[in-house]
Amino acid sequence: MLQWIKSTFDLPGHETTLKREFMAGMISFFTIVYIIAVNGTILAEAGIPIEAGIIATILTCVVGCWLMGFWANAPIILVPGMGINAMFTYTLVHSMGLTWQEALGVVVVSGVIVTIISFTKLSQLLLEAIPNSLKHAITVGLGLFLTLIGLEKGGLVTKGENSLLALGDVSSPYVIATILSIILTVILFMRNVPANFLISIIVGTGIAAALGVVSFSNIGGNALPLDSYASLFGAVSFAKIGEFTFLVAVFSLTMVLLFENIGLINGHLSMIKRPEKFKRSFQANGISNLTSGLFGTSPTVATVETAAGIAAGGRTGVTAIVTGSLFLLSIFAIPFIKIIPGSAIAPILIIIGVLMLQSVKQIDFQDLSEGFPAFLVIVMIPFSYSIADGIAFGFIAYPLVKLALGKAKEVSAPLYIIAALFFLTFLTNVH
Repeated sequence: MLQWIKSTFDLPGHETTLKREFMAGMISFFTIVYIIAVNGTILAEAGIPIEAGIIATILTCVVGCWLMGFWANAPIILVPGMGINAMFTYTLVHSMGLTWQEALGVVVVSGVIVTIISFTKLSQLLLEAIPNSLKHAITVGLGLFLTLIGLEKGGLVTKGENSLLALGDVSSPYVIATILSIILTVILFMRNVPANFLISIIVGTGIAAALGVVSFSNIGGNALPLDSYASLFGAVSFAKIGEFTFLVAVFSLTMVLLFENIGLINGHLSMIKRPEKFKRSFQANGISNLTSGLFGTSPTVATVETAAGIAAGGRTGVTAIVTGSLFLLSIFAIPFIKIIPGSAIAPILIIIGVLMLQSVKQIDFQDLSEGFPAFLVIVMIPFSYSIADGIAFGFIAYPLVKLALGKAKEVSAPLYIIAALFFLTFLTNVH
């Protein structure tokens, strides 16, 4: 069995070991497991029963990660995307007036489109159309976004009046637990201690318990009522497929899925220096998008937390398969998982943000026709709290700046089309 895994996933060729891949998969799981409860809650706002939404989320994560692992042999984690789940609930259902069943229909149709594109030359064409400066900018922007999520999870920054960020209460036990966990994580990481992130999560949870932030007394409870999921699985409606609202929703969601995932997948593969895995990774993502609607949840993305597993040594699909398997087991272990506090996860997200920030060295800011659009991507991803919107600003600005400076020939024809489509999504105001 061990030899089969080594040969199938080419562990020696990726300069990794089964133990390292397993640990990386565990780290990826613990940094993203919050999606189970959060996504279920957001889906509930659309009218989907929360227990069913949680089960749909888990099953989607399992299938997405396994697809990525077995088909693409990449350590990329596919889970319902934050931001896109909000788009599903608050835009497609609340603003556009679709039922949640019709919104799931939008997800399926968008997934079919993305899948078709991923299996044609269009996927490579889209990737090649993106300038290197914007590719590196997306990686940097994702790093800052991940850092912001970490700071919020750790209570170091909070949303104050008018949603503006403010410094958290540094004297609170929760923030103290975060600060102590950060110190511990940095020391373990810089000293290259084996399984440093996993140790950090375990000890960080212990620190939080010692400070009274979490309690182990509430562990327990019944497993999720699996029978509640029967009404959600396959509950897809195409009743409005010919109507303008449905078509606009499909167009907008497809644009977000295409370019958010192109940016994320390219960024993750750049970290492991395996750009040749892009095609299959994008294909796995497309199929996962399609199955998301059938399972009953918003679409998946190559989540930014993937970088945690990569930083922990993940190099092959074994990492993703381990993460997916842990999601499957989580159906019976949610009470245990829920006790892990954000103060124990935050330090890992912050460190990964620092590592991703290093791509800024690859951007030529001396040439403002390259540097300014890249700058917009970098700042707008965290400031708009949206990966898709941040990418859109840079993609729209790039050809405009080149045109203004008389460098129109430096922009590929596909990029002009992409920029126009992004601008159109802003006009429809449903991205």
